[in-house]
Amino acid sequence: MRKIECISVFDMLKVGVGPSSSHTLGPWRAAQRWIQELKDNKCFEEVDSVHIDLYGSLSLTGKGHATDLAVMLGLAGFDPVKMEIDQIDPEIFNIKTTKSIILNGENAIHFDPETQIKFNRKFLPFHPNGLTFRATLNNGKKTSSSYYSIGGGFVVKEERKNASKKMKSFQEFPFQIEKATELLAYCNAENKCISEIVMENEKSLRSPEEIHQGLKEIWDVMLESMYIGCHTEGRLPGGLNVHRRAFDMNKRLLGEATYNSPQEWLETIRNTEVKFRQILKWVSCFAISVNEVNASLGRVVTAPTNGSAGTVPAVLMYYMVIENHKATFEDVKRFMLVAGEIGSLFKKGATISAAMGGCQAEIGVSSAMAAGALTEAMGGTPAQVLMASEIAMEHHLGLTCDPIGGLVQIPCIERNAMGAIKAINAAEIAMDSDASKAKVPLDKVIETMWDTAKDMNSKYKETSEGGLAVRVNLSDC
Repeated sequence: MRKIECISVFDMLKVGVGPSSSHTLGPWRAAQRWIQELKDNKCFEEVDSVHIDLYGSLSLTGKGHATDLAVMLGLAGFDPVKMEIDQIDPEIFNIKTTKSIILNGENAIHFDPETQIKFNRKFLPFHPNGLTFRATLNNGKKTSSSYYSIGGGFVVKEERKNASKKMKSFQEFPFQIEKATELLAYCNAENKCISEIVMENEKSLRSPEEIHQGLKEIWDVMLESMYIGCHTEGRLPGGLNVHRRAFDMNKRLLGEATYNSPQEWLETIRNTEVKFRQILKWVSCFAISVNEVNASLGRVVTAPTNGSAGTVPAVLMYYMVIENHKATFEDVKRFMLVAGEIGSLFKKGATISAAMGGCQAEIGVSSAMAAGALTEAMGGTPAQVLMASEIAMEHHLGLTCDPIGGLVQIPCIERNAMGAIKAINAAEIAMDSDASKAKVPLDKVIETMWDTAKDMNSKYKETSEGGLAVRVNLSDC
């Protein structure tokens, strides 16, 4: 049996709260899992106190990524997909001022975040993003559990008890894919495009109706995050005094146009001027808008992470409003299926965690996902899709993760815009090329990205201990 875990498009593209999939969404999910673990072990009602230890990258940039807030919200029983964003601040304020927390909304205990959430600079051996939950029960006994946030909102335990279930699901896929060469071979043998192959795999996990509805919900959040970002003024939280730019960019591009919903906004953009400069501005605007929402603890879609959440929707929106005015949700579905599959290849063969691989693992992967998806949407062959993805990643190799102040703002927000532009360019190059003559196969660039990640100094892996994070001080901002 091949020891490969099943990765669905809904694993690679999932709804969550910003600013970071590995430092916010992952710890939030870990807290939820720990609560369930306590319940499964029949000791949840006996919990008298809890302590949380954050390790490594979660500690070094945890404050900027709201890791402590995410853990509290997860312990309190809130879900990052469903929680109303405007509830976050009041809930956190209540926990801090009352020095208490209601575990899962059921069990009220004393809890002081200042003393019961500890930031440890120490790295745990298994993964740079580790956290340990400890509980003392009413009878004095103690219980603890450690989790690792491995990027893209994925959370695992070191013993990987769920891995066998994921591997079994992989065996049920009609098309078992670990590498790009296998994906291409299936496309050629079945005379299908990549989205069709991926759809067949998805149907082994859920019904076509569930797939349709799930992808519709993802697209709705993507479009809404772009819309919110383009219609919100002010500065981003965190102390860097970053001015929100998407609002001004959108206003300058649309002038006095009127509309009342995200869909009407999309239709309005379709009627705008589309010279090269305007296209660049729109694509940048779309990407920046999403990541400004992400930076302010808004709701976005991991693609494959929160820090890179703007690239894929920006390129998809470009296709919808610039490239193909007749595009429908069926085109959106195909785009997402391809993007998710490309992202899964990187997760299987390398990493999508900046704490493991630097920003090449986030923006680089998102650019590759978008480039491949756009290529199929524009009629490219499966070989051209893979070539576009390779081109996009090739020109992100070695990109470091060095957020100033540990905040997903500088240089993260602009990088999404650059990744989106590169994705479009990569797609165009691939579409004009004979993919059979490509010099660098996608599998080789994935291997190279992983080699580069392992060679990269840890200070450039989401620790804020190198690069721009130390050259530019908070006082300079």
